Amino acid sequence: MAEVTDADFAAEVLQAELPVLVQFTAEWCGPCRQLAPVLGAIAAEEGDRLKIVQVDVDRNPRTTLAHGVLATPTLMVFRGGEPVKSMVGARAKRRLLEELADVL
Repeated sequence: MAEVTDADFAAEVLQAELPVLVQFTAEWCGPCRQLAPVLGAIAAEEGDRLKIVQVDVDRNPRTTLAHGVLATPTLMVFRGGEPVKSMVGARAKRRLLEELADVL
């Protein structure tokens, strides 16, 4: 999963042609680590319809604050440069796919 920074968030997420699922994460976050294989599997299956990236909240405070992220993991879906869905907490693959159905 690609890591996006404060410097390239606009280009990689806001200007992307596909919807983008952003995981706001941190190295110290256990639920974030649990979610990583789930997101990897979804990226492999849905990569032609959904781009998945991560933002480290500690190394990218400007982007984290700009999007009101208060907890990790926070998942946000952006389409056309705008956030269209936000979820907090780790999820099983099936549940996450159900929650993403309206953006895929």
